[in-house]
Amino acid sequence: MGFPTVGASILVKPLSEDTLSRFSVSVARTLDDFQRATALRAATYMAEQKCPFEEEFDGNDLSATHLIGWDGKEPVGTLRIRWFAGFAKIERVCVLPSRRGSSIIKLMMAHCFEIGARKGYSTMLAHIQTRLLPLWSNTFECCVRRGRAEFSFSDFDYSEIEIPLPPHPSAITLDEDPYLLIRPEGAWDESGILDQSAKRTQSRDEAA
Repeated sequence: MGFPTVGASILVKPLSEDTLSRFSVSVARTLDDFQRATALRAATYMAEQKCPFEEEFDGNDLSATHLIGWDGKEPVGTLRIRWFAGFAKIERVCVLPSRRGSSIIKLMMAHCFEIGARKGYSTMLAHIQTRLLPLWSNTFECCVRRGRAEFSFSDFDYSEIEIPLPPHPSAITLDEDPYLLIRPEGAWDESGILDQSAKRTQSRDEAA
């Protein structure tokens, strides 16, 4: 994925050149990618926070978009996004202990916001462990939702935060080129396999 211009604008501090040269973020599109994401979450939530398997893998993974953060060729972080009619929800954000304190989390969030804005969303929601509110508020622009009580699950207290997304200059609409709409998630500006299929059909028609 390219530089997340809109997503990065929501960060409290800009992404450094060192971050961009060392880390990268991709959308999970294969079974191997999905297994990488689940392994990272198991190492974080199940091993460190003693979350039961049934609570961590809650039945929503196959209806979500998963991002993977990379340090070179090593997957070191992940998050998932679920899409609702008027908002998108960020969930299961985690980074391996050895990479915490680095900027990989900022880059993952910037790409998350970029994808949401590109898809036309203006708001993202997250359920954040209350103890981590200072961390998140120092990472990106957000606010605790007023009038919403804290709640608990898997032995931690949570608060709701809302993240406003600025309009994306290339937000996807109903009137897009149909080939853009059938390209892989997050790769809307790259020629996809079905673009190549169309060229094959064109060549066949010309030959006929």
